[in-house]
Amino acid sequence: MVFGTFDNLHPGHLDYFRQARRFGEELIVVVARDKNVFKIKHHWPREKEAVRARKIKTALKASGWKGKAVLGSLADQWLVLKKYRPDVIALGYDQKVNLKQLKSAIAEFHFFCEVKRLRPFHAEKYKSSYHLK
Repeated sequence: MVFGTFDNLHPGHLDYFRQARRFGEELIVVVARDKNVFKIKHHWPREKEAVRARKIKTALKASGWKGKAVLGSLADQWLVLKKYRPDVIALGYDQKVNLKQLKSAIAEFHFFCEVKRLRPFHAEKYKSSYHLK
């Protein structure tokens, strides 16, 4: 399972998916909701959540990867964990996550899940926020 905004899907995102796929047969891509993006980043994504999810579904299919894009919850950020119970959560190299809260949520839902930090892919070139400048 991976999480992100995935605004303006680019090769860095695809590399993130490729790296995460090594840990399982199916990749679940959790797409951040527009309102949650605004709450966290203090700006709206350039593309609507439905567009971002559709682009990810298309990319997964084109790559021949088994997986799906799902929208995160507006009310409970950990709801997708409870629903899908992933074996591995792959975090981007620069993804800000409260690991204590994440591990607490995993324990609360009573399943085993590894948390992996992935390496960057040309971080200085393919970081989405650079496109907003």
